Amino acid sequence: MAELRAARPGDEVAVIGAGIGGLTLALALHRAHIACRVYEAAAEIRPLGVGINVLPHASAALASLGVLDELESVAVVTREAAFFNRFGQHVYSEPAGRWAGHDAPQLSIHRADLQAVLLDAVRERIGAYRIVKGRACVAVDGVHDARVRLSFHDPAGAPSGDEMAAVAVGCDGIHSALRKHLYPDEGPPRWSGVNMWRGVVPHAPFLSGATMVRAGWLSVGKMVIYPIRNAIDDAGRQLVNWVAELECAEPVRRDWSARGRLDDFFPAFADWRFDWLDVADLIRSTEHVLAYPMVDQDPLPRWSFGRVTLLGDAAHPMVPRGSNGAGQAILDAVCLADQLAARGVGADALAEYDHIRNAATARIVLANRTTPPDAILREVHERSGDKPFARIEDVVSREALERIAEAYKQVAGLKPVADEPRRLP
Repeated sequence: MAELRAARPGDEVAVIGAGIGGLTLALALHRAHIACRVYEAAAEIRPLGVGINVLPHASAALASLGVLDELESVAVVTREAAFFNRFGQHVYSEPAGRWAGHDAPQLSIHRADLQAVLLDAVRERIGAYRIVKGRACVAVDGVHDARVRLSFHDPAGAPSGDEMAAVAVGCDGIHSALRKHLYPDEGPPRWSGVNMWRGVVPHAPFLSGATMVRAGWLSVGKMVIYPIRNAIDDAGRQLVNWVAELECAEPVRRDWSARGRLDDFFPAFADWRFDWLDVADLIRSTEHVLAYPMVDQDPLPRWSFGRVTLLGDAAHPMVPRGSNGAGQAILDAVCLADQLAARGVGADALAEYDHIRNAATARIVLANRTTPPDAILREVHERSGDKPFARIEDVVSREALERIAEAYKQVAGLKPVADEPRRLP
C-alpha cells in the first residue's frame, strides 16, 4: 500500500456514508494517497435496494479505480436501450455502452452487488478498521477552522462522541443529516406526482438478454425492465429488475425499504402481455414489492462551506428517469479526490469541486424533470393518442426520437462516439 499523505485521525478526510458515493470516494482518495475514514450510520452494512444502471462515463471512472472487472462479473453488460408503447409495440432502440462505441460498458447491476464490490475493495485497500459502523453524523462545527468537529449518534440515537477531520464530505444520501445541517430551512422534497413500485424476480432472458426496456407512459402506466444478474439457476434464468411508474394523487412514503401493495398500481398493468414478455405475470411473480415516490430537491446554490461539502444524493437528489443517480455520485467522488490531490486537503479544493460539479449536476436534475430519455415515450403517447399504430414512422420520425436521446446525453455528460458503432459479439 502506498504511503498516505495523512495518517492521524484529525488529518483525515471524513467520509459520511458507506453508500456508492462514499465508497467510491474512499477508493479515489486512496489512489491519490489521501487518508480517509468512512463513517456509516448502520450497525451493519447490509444489501439494500434493487437494480440500477451505471452509464459509460461512470463505469470508465470505476475502471480507473480498478474495480470494473469485478463489477462486470456480477452485472449484466447492457447491449441496448429499447422503447415500446404500452401495447408492446416497438418505438425506438439504440445500442448502449460498448455496443454504442464507448470504451467503457453500461452496467445493469443490483445496487447491493455494486456496493459489495466497492466495499470489498475499500476494506482491502484502506483497511476494514477505517470503516466505522454504527456512527451517524448529526452535526458539524468549525467548518472555517483548521479542522472540523463532527458529532455522532449511535444506532439507538444516543450521542456517541465527536471526531476531528481535515475535511468532511456528506455522502449520506437522500436523508442527509449534513445537508439538513447546512440548509435547515430547505423544506420537504419536491414530488413529481408519480409513484414508483419496484421489484426483482427470476425470469428467462428476453429480447437480447441484455436490453434495458422502457414502455408505456406515466399517465397510463410506465415500466422500466432490465436484467441485473445472469445465469442465477440451472435453467439459465436472469434476475430481472422492474419499476412500475404511475401518476398518482398522493405520494407514498419516502423510504427505500417501504413495502408496496399490488392493488395500488397493478390494475394499470394487468393486461400488459407482449409477444416478447408477459409483464403482468412478471409483476405478480415478484415476492417483495417496494414503493417509493419519485421526488427530488431543487439544486442548491452551493455544496461547500469551508471544510465541509456534499456528494451524490446528499448534494443533488434527482428523479430516477435518466439512469444517472449513482453515476453522478461516482463522478462527484473522482472529481473531489482529484481536487484534493491537486489543491491540498482543505477549503480551496472543496470550493473548486463545487464549482465543477454543482452546475453540471443541476442541469441533469432539471433535465430529469422535463426531458429525460423517456421523453421519447411521451412523444409517442401524445402523437398516437395512446393507441396502437401500424407503423411508428406514421407517428414520429426516427430522427425526432434520436434528437431527444442525443440531447439528454449531452446534458448528462456522455461524450459522443464515432458515427459507426463497434459491433461486439
